[in-house]
Amino acid sequence: MLGFFKKKNPKHNEKERGVSADLGILVFENTSEVIQAENVLKKAGWSIRVMGPPPEIQTGCDLVIEFPLIEELNILRELDNADVSPLQVVPVTAPLLLPVSLFQTKDFGDFLMVRAANMKLTIDKKTGIIVNISGGGCPDVPYLAQEMVGKNLHEAPAPKDIGHTLCGYALQLAYEEMIRQ
Repeated sequence: MLGFFKKKNPKHNEKERGVSADLGILVFENTSEVIQAENVLKKAGWSIRVMGPPPEIQTGCDLVIEFPLIEELNILRELDNADVSPLQVVPVTAPLLLPVSLFQTKDFGDFLMVRAANMKLTIDKKTGIIVNISGGGCPDVPYLAQEMVGKNLHEAPAPKDIGHTLCGYALQLAYEEMIRQ
């Protein structure tokens, strides 16, 4: 009978539903603000991840920053000091508010492709040679492909060093994920 009056553990129930009450999402007006905020927060040592926005909070920007919600005030202070302010801060309180991974990996046997947002990077698994770069629609994609295709993944220039657009940023994410794998 006493068990009837026990409180349910809300965190336990949230985890069962795939919700993480300890995470929040920073939503920005545009991608360059996300990139600037990511640089500021990572430089300051914060544990964050750039993700795709859940459909319920898309604002036109294809990226959000996931962060530990308990650090919201400190993170907002850090961003305010750098003059980068999010449009909104959303606690992850429902499964539909979970940010989505930017990465998709596809194994084609001899080749491995990583897609990050709208950019794809494909390598020959045996040699590590970049065989294709595709996607996007930014003006620097042909240049990025010219500079990287045909080179070993570890010897090719990093897209962040030679690209200047959202496509270059997304290709950098794919490049980092490919190296990680």
